[in-house]
Amino acid sequence: MKLYNYFSPSVLASLIICIISACSPASQKDQSNSPDPVRYLALGDSYTIGTGIDTVRNYPNQLADSLEMRGYVIDSTAVIATNGWTTGDLKKGIKASNPDSSYDIVSLLIGVNNQYQGLELDLYKVEFRQLLEQAIAFAGADTSNVWVISIPNYGVTPFGQSRNPVVIRQELQVYNDIARDISAEYNIPFVNVTPISELAADDSTLIAPDDLHPSARMYALWVKEILPTVTQILDQND
Repeated sequence: MKLYNYFSPSVLASLIICIISACSPASQKDQSNSPDPVRYLALGDSYTIGTGIDTVRNYPNQLADSLEMRGYVIDSTAVIATNGWTTGDLKKGIKASNPDSSYDIVSLLIGVNNQYQGLELDLYKVEFRQLLEQAIAFAGADTSNVWVISIPNYGVTPFGQSRNPVVIRQELQVYNDIARDISAEYNIPFVNVTPISELAADDSTLIAPDDLHPSARMYALWVKEILPTVTQILDQND
């Protein structure tokens, strides 16, 4: 017996199309489930640009590499940061760079040079808040796409040891408390890498050749700490 004895030509054609579609290896719908490309903007100072090491191994680039290893697609990693920048310098750098507001994720790490230069704490409070609000604007005005990173304790480095490491640690703790509290007002995650930075007291491989900044290995430890926060941000945006 033949199929066309039981089905009209139009019905038979529809059945054939359904069978072919069911057997195809991947539909366009399945392909559309691939992750959207991610644009990342990192704001900061020497700790963000990666002073003292090859900048391809700074924490923003290592973070992007780690995300790609986990299946995320990184479209671009932009960094606005320079060695020695204070909060005021970062504000000027942002104005000069004029980034757009379409970044998927934005990080902020700033303040060590305010402490090092002995600037007023009230200035840090005002300018850190302004920078955080700018970071939010660059992330599409969405606070859930932003995170803040604590200032590491450079008092454990050879450079810091030659100054007053106890005072350095105490003062940086005050700066970090301010940054954490302001971040909490906006419900923005605060990733504390300061305890990790203090591992350098007993491990010189965690310090760059300049005896002050983190090594690539130290940044890798930072990234391990940062990753859960960032993957949660990206996954909630799928």
